[in-house]
Amino acid sequence: MEQIRFYLDEHIPAAVAEGLRRRGVDSLTVQEAGRSGLSDPEQLTFARAAGRVIVTMDSDFLVLASQGVSHAGIAYANPNRSIGDLITASMLLFEVLTSSEMTNHVEFL
Repeated sequence: MEQIRFYLDEHIPAAVAEGLRRRGVDSLTVQEAGRSGLSDPEQLTFARAAGRVIVTMDSDFLVLASQGVSHAGIAYANPNRSIGDLITASMLLFEVLTSSEMTNHVEFL
């Protein structure tokens, strides 16, 4: 089973990535990838090429998905979610779905 690897958008706190890593989940932030400030389509293209599900609070990614833009998966979180809630919800996603099941799929955290 191919496990999900995450790519955390600019607005997701770095503590979420750290919390996921402590639980053995491959997580990369936009900042760590040196991709801060790039457009949403560029972020989605990078995530797809890297085989990473993007975790975001930016509804523009939902618009891109609805327009048929190919992606490795989008995990959309309500902007009001706490760091702990984001980690818990991401872990549930990680434990339940595979990387291939997330391809061109949007999951609401």
